[in-house]
Formats: sequence, structure tokens, C-alpha cells
Amino acid sequence: MPATVSRVPRLAAALAACAAIAGCGSLDNVSNRIVGSIAPYKVEVVQGNFVSKEQVEAIKPGMSRQQVRDILGTPLVTSIFHADRWDYVFTLNRQGVPSQERRLTVFFKGNVLDRFEGDEMPTEADFVASIDNKRKNAKIPPLEASEEKLKQFAAAPSAAASAAAPAASAPAPATNYPPLEAPGR
Repeated sequence: MPATVSRVPRLAAALAACAAIAGCGSLDNVSNRIVGSIAPYKVEVVQGNFVSKEQVEAIKPGMSRQQVRDILGTPLVTSIFHADRWDYVFTLNRQGVPSQERRLTVFFKGNVLDRFEGDEMPTEADFVASIDNKRKNAKIPPLEASEEKLKQFAAAPSAAASAAAPAASAPAPATNYPPLEAPGR
């Protein structure tokens, strides 16, 4: 009988451990749902060289490498195995927006631009509009001043001048100050 009595606490402990493990499994499922609903902040990652449609239109076959570099900037990828090829790659990863990737490859023959190929590039204005999501619903203020506004601003300096007139009658500030250091001994 004493052998069965000592087995009861062990059996109870084993059953409690199994129940705790089973409970952890369902608790783990709840915690996954909670953590899954809270999305962390994701940093916008911009990599590479943005090349606009205007820049692509500015390069022409026959230009030197330096002229192409002046227009497009330093290429992102150059290879010693492909010395006559420059790759311009641009990627933008933003939260809630599909990632953007654009490529432009420039080919040279010697020191002269031979050809270029790549994705359709957006204009600078289109690109700025696509990344400027902070001001979509913002009201744009008018950039013209009405006659009433001009009169209002013209009247303000005269009021400031009249407020400054009593200050002119105040005693003049001292122009002779004591030395900063004690005189030498």
C-alpha cells in the first residue's frame, strides 16, 4: 500500500504538468493573435539612385562616361567583369504600400555611351506625388495676396513704428562699460 500512496502525488504532478502544457498551448494561440494584431513601425527604406524620366531623356548615345555620370549620378553597381556596363537600381520599401523597384542599365563602347535600357521611369513630379502621403488631405493655402491682406500688412508697420516712438524718448543705453577683467596689478 505504501507504494501506491507514493505514486499518487507523482501521478497528480504529471497530470498537472500535462494540464499546464495544454493550457500554455491555448494561451500561446491567444498571444499570437494579440501580437499579430499589433504591427510594429517599419522604417521606410530607400536604396539606390532615383533616376527620373527627365534624366533618361537627357542622355543620348555618343555621350562620354563623365557626361552620363553628370546627368544620372554615380552608378549603384559597377563590375570589373562588365566594365562597359553601369546599373542604376532604385528600391523603395514603405509600410502599407507595395515596394517599388526600378532599374536602368547603361552600356558603353569604350568611353562612349552606346545604348541604355530599363524600366519606365516616372517624372520627378510623379515620384514626389507618389511618396508624399502626409499631405493628401491637406488644404493648400492660396499663394496670392488679396488687396485687403496687403493693406493689413501695410498698416501693421506703422503701428509698430508708433509703439517704438515712446522707446525713442527713453534714456539712451550706456555706451561706456566697465572692463571685463580686473586691471593688471
